[in-house]
Amino acid sequence: MTRNIDLPPLTRAADLLPASIDAVERTIDVVWSTGARVRRNPFFGDPFDEELAMDPRAVRLDRLNAGAPLLKVHDASVLDSVIGSVVPGSARIENGRGIARVRFSDRAEVEPLWKDVEAGHIRAVSIGYQVHRFEVSRQAGAPELWRAVDWTPFEISAVPIGADPAAGFRAETSSESSLPLHPCVVHRADAPSKEKAAMDDAVTDNTETQTRQAAPEPQDRVPTTPVTDAETIAARARDSERERVGTIYDLAGRLHLERSFADDLVKRGVTLDAARSEILDKVATDAEKTRVSPQVSIPLGGRDERVTRRDAVSNALLHRYSPTLFPLSEPAREYRGMTLVEHAREFLSSSGVNVRGMSRDEIATRALHSTSDFPEVLAAVTGKTLRQAYDAYPRTYVPFCRQVLATDFKAMHRVQLGEAPQLVKVNEGGEFKRGTLAEGRESYRVETYGRVVAVTRQVLINDDLDAFTRIPAMYGTAIATLESDVVWGIILANAAMSDSIALFHQNHGNLANPATALSVTAIGAARAAMARQTGLDKKTILNVRPAYLIVPASLELAAEQLVAQNLVPAQTGNVVPSSIRTLTPISEPRLDAASLTAWYLAANPAQIDTIEYAYLEGQQGAYIETRNGFDVDGVEIKCRLDFGAKAIDWRGLYRNPGA
Repeated sequence: MTRNIDLPPLTRAADLLPASIDAVERTIDVVWSTGARVRRNPFFGDPFDEELAMDPRAVRLDRLNAGAPLLKVHDASVLDSVIGSVVPGSARIENGRGIARVRFSDRAEVEPLWKDVEAGHIRAVSIGYQVHRFEVSRQAGAPELWRAVDWTPFEISAVPIGADPAAGFRAETSSESSLPLHPCVVHRADAPSKEKAAMDDAVTDNTETQTRQAAPEPQDRVPTTPVTDAETIAARARDSERERVGTIYDLAGRLHLERSFADDLVKRGVTLDAARSEILDKVATDAEKTRVSPQVSIPLGGRDERVTRRDAVSNALLHRYSPTLFPLSEPAREYRGMTLVEHAREFLSSSGVNVRGMSRDEIATRALHSTSDFPEVLAAVTGKTLRQAYDAYPRTYVPFCRQVLATDFKAMHRVQLGEAPQLVKVNEGGEFKRGTLAEGRESYRVETYGRVVAVTRQVLINDDLDAFTRIPAMYGTAIATLESDVVWGIILANAAMSDSIALFHQNHGNLANPATALSVTAIGAARAAMARQTGLDKKTILNVRPAYLIVPASLELAAEQLVAQNLVPAQTGNVVPSSIRTLTPISEPRLDAASLTAWYLAANPAQIDTIEYAYLEGQQGAYIETRNGFDVDGVEIKCRLDFGAKAIDWRGLYRNPGA
């Protein structure tokens, strides 16, 4: 069965790729969709699963590639909300993922947003899209699957929190009111029952609703006898108006809507069918403004007292751990001087447990094995300390490497594209000749690393807060160290690429021979060698330009002096060219273990692939999980990292063993 409906624009969460940022061009890559299946909960009707087809034939990229807007929180009502645009022609489908590059505006009011993106404070983005055709199928033991087989992404927005894909069809807000509905074809593989079809038609078929709104008022309420005089016509008009006004006020009162809303419908002369539609929309909008839990109704912007207390206790404990990193908030002041056992006692009391007469040991045991909020507070403390230590560790490989996300643990194959075929002259009336792209292939997979440590009830009794803070902090540092070991290990190991030749090798044209000390002349020779790198056809010149000078810690000072901008040499022959001063020095002490003299050049990964590192999608960086111990009397802390890396192309890297 196929029918037409009208749909509003929909939104989904998207991801910024921080490693792709270009500060000069003010651009950054966005993974705007992976087509993942999400649960939709419409205001009327049953929930269903929505899935976006990521086949290039299913996605209309015209609007993105034409320079679609980059908005601020999906606000399409004012021009000031446009903070940038999609780089024309950058939208594409790769390995089942939608990728595009966005450029931020140079306007002064956009500058703070761009700085926050550079600093990593703004990471969440969301995409707006329209669906033109759904294919609906049934799932065993699950809601219907609505698969979008024809759809258009039309804008990307920077948002404070990533869009919730389970939020369903959004009610119209002030910023969305100007966005019109659009037609969508819904095709069901197996026609539903008559009752289900009738319900669907009554709820979602906006086309039919609009037709009813445009049609005159039903005539079955009016006698079919011919009208004979003006007085009869006037009487019937009065009766019809009384019915319209009375029904509107009756519906508004029964649904607890404001009297002014009903007055407006009456004054505007809205027909009964149109009034019913507006009343339903009003009820839906009001319902979305309030979340209802079994205990209390919480307006958006308000907070449950339990959540507020959990956050305050977490902040007080973190402040004890590091006052400089975690300033004390105002709600946390009343918990500042309490011990871990005192916190446990209070949480047990608030959850209805009678703690009168309990010993410290009983309170510690009960708090760790209860439904109180105390274990959640400990989990929040461990997670924040781990993340803080993880973010603080210097990862020097990030500037010249490229980050991606892996959808699973299968081997990822990265195609190493060659140069485009050279254009050849076409004579008048001549035939265009076909060309081919050469390509190589590298593959790697994401590996899992992890460890579990137990924190016992003795820690609570002894008020040993360090066990809940220093252990996760050490985990965070260890994870960041492991990532650096994996990436820098690729350079130090100099393993063979897919062509069975080492990463740095004379056959690759990226290994100096003879080796020379770090100097202007040596860097010039290395830059020339990188510029002469050819495509896979061994003929096309790629003109690769280095952007980073990588040295061991022993050469850090020499590298900084070499690229310093403020040195004025006494002799003309000692002048450092501006092309070398633009190199960014990177010092890595792991390189000292292999050589105190070897130095490297690396290109910007936006120009050519160098080393690629990947996290499992949804598990970027350190992940920590806590649970009440079964084998131990306490809390178990599990730390996990899903990470992998591989050199993708040798042409963006160069090594000189040094003198």
